[in-house]
Amino acid sequence: MRVAVFTGSQSGPPSHRSAVAQFAAGLARAGVGIVYGGGRAGLMGVVADAGLAAGGDVVGVIPQHLVDDELAHPGLPRLEVVGSMHERKARMAELADAFVALPGAAGTLEELFEAWTWGMLGLHAKPAVLVDVDGFWQPLLAQLRRMVDDGYLDGRRLDALGVVTDVEELLAFVERYEHPARKWAPTPP
Repeated sequence: MRVAVFTGSQSGPPSHRSAVAQFAAGLARAGVGIVYGGGRAGLMGVVADAGLAAGGDVVGVIPQHLVDDELAHPGLPRLEVVGSMHERKARMAELADAFVALPGAAGTLEELFEAWTWGMLGLHAKPAVLVDVDGFWQPLLAQLRRMVDDGYLDGRRLDALGVVTDVEELLAFVERYEHPARKWAPTPP
């Protein structure tokens, strides 16, 4: 199994760096591979370093313009360089069996929401999961519940978004995951 890990290119507070390192090392110890954005900076670098230090399989996927900016992680045994951010996300999705969002900013949200939405549209049947470090995702979850309450989001879709705090909870969620039916299914004749 391999998970796509979305997280920040900034370091965040020390408690987040520590939790992210523990999470990545836990994935490696559980034999779960990591595919991530290929960067050396911020929490992305923490994920790669901790996963590699724990003997994990870590694959980076990075667009050429970020390699040109010298942001690629230099210690990865496998770094795939692609032409664009769109290609990066598509390649990460191909390589992953699940999607995990650790703390981050706009890019992390964009990656998570695209993967989650692709599942709603039937483009894949892979779980999407928030790793809730220090309650980081609670405000987002409150907004998503508001979307359900106001009729914009089907509650089954929100129920299908995992919220975990550690690797053991992630693995248990993935094992019991049942993908909801496509949002837009063809009408039978």
